[in-house]
Amino acid sequence: MQEQSDMKEKATELAEQAQDKAQELQRQAGGQLRSQIAVRSTQAGEQVRSVGQALRQASGSLREQEQDGPARITDQAAERLDSVGSYLLNSDPDRILSDAEDFARRNPWAVAAGAAVLGFVASRFLKASSERRYQASITDLRPYEPIEPGYEPRHASEMTESL
Repeated sequence: MQEQSDMKEKATELAEQAQDKAQELQRQAGGQLRSQIAVRSTQAGEQVRSVGQALRQASGSLREQEQDGPARITDQAAERLDSVGSYLLNSDPDRILSDAEDFARRNPWAVAAGAAVLGFVASRFLKASSERRYQASITDLRPYEPIEPGYEPRHASEMTESL
């Protein structure tokens, strides 16, 4: 009976230690995430602002060419980019995360559609890169193949069909 009590205490103690360790790891991961958001949002803010400045220069060139309509549109785009750049530069990571969460709650379908698009793009990228790697591996093997006059290497799908 004493043994069971000791085992329960030991199990409870181990469970508390595991929970404390998990909470510590969660705090560390949260700190690293916030640090990365701070660095990346500052970089993105600077890049967005530089694009806004480039659009302003393009707008000036358009005005010099007496193209006021496109210049006005370019100015509006530059203003929006400046406001996004300022937001990214001046917002702390907690505000950015909170705003992202709020957006996701208000627009769950937009987030789902964005995730689907990103998944599709990632799959296309992976497929294209795997085809390039396969082609590179085939060309790496060619020096070892006997080359005869008029020899044409077959595509892999043709080789499997003949088997």
